Amino acid sequence: MFTRHVQQYRLTPIRILIMKGVIHAISLFFVAVLVYNTLNGGFGADPIKGIEHFTGKAGLNTLILTLLLSPLAKRYKQGGLIRLRRLLGLYSFFWVILHLSAYLALDLNFDWALLGSEIIKRPYLAIGAVSWTILLLLALTSPKSIQRRLGKSWQKLHNWVYLALLLSPIHYYWSVKSGLIEPTIYLLICAFLLYCRQQKLKAWLAKKYTAYTAKPISKTSNR
Repeated sequence: MFTRHVQQYRLTPIRILIMKGVIHAISLFFVAVLVYNTLNGGFGADPIKGIEHFTGKAGLNTLILTLLLSPLAKRYKQGGLIRLRRLLGLYSFFWVILHLSAYLALDLNFDWALLGSEIIKRPYLAIGAVSWTILLLLALTSPKSIQRRLGKSWQKLHNWVYLALLLSPIHYYWSVKSGLIEPTIYLLICAFLLYCRQQKLKAWLAKKYTAYTAKPISKTSNR
């Protein structure tokens, strides 16, 4: 009954515009919460970790919502939901920029060399760096003009978002020393989203494997 009702609901351009306005409003609200808590001691005894966790979880939450749109659009036959994906994806990257900036500024005092060595020494930071780089590339290639230039390569590049979805909760899980229930829940949610795309993932991995095995192996001739 509910599914049929939702399928009959038509997402007009005006309604899509309103939904985008709601996304902006909610995102700016959480930015205001971040600023307020930072200025008024709302992050408790360890404000640096509080800021880092707040921004990191905001980025992960927004990434999850971004990848939740496709299953919802398919389930309820609401293709218009896909038009919200780019906006949510950019907000996800916005939060991970703040997440990295907080770590670099507050923990490392803008020491870029130390950042590099920390990434090399700490696996959870290396995983986070890979996920961050993927989201950076996706954000840079999100404009429609770049989509047209890249053609089919654009979709191949954006399929790497599934790796970011896998690595991000692992990064969160490894970064906490106690209270593993919440990061475990995030891991399960992300695993479920990947399971919903198992056919697409299998096809993508099969193409990668085929392309890898099809590479010619250079042989040195005996003289």
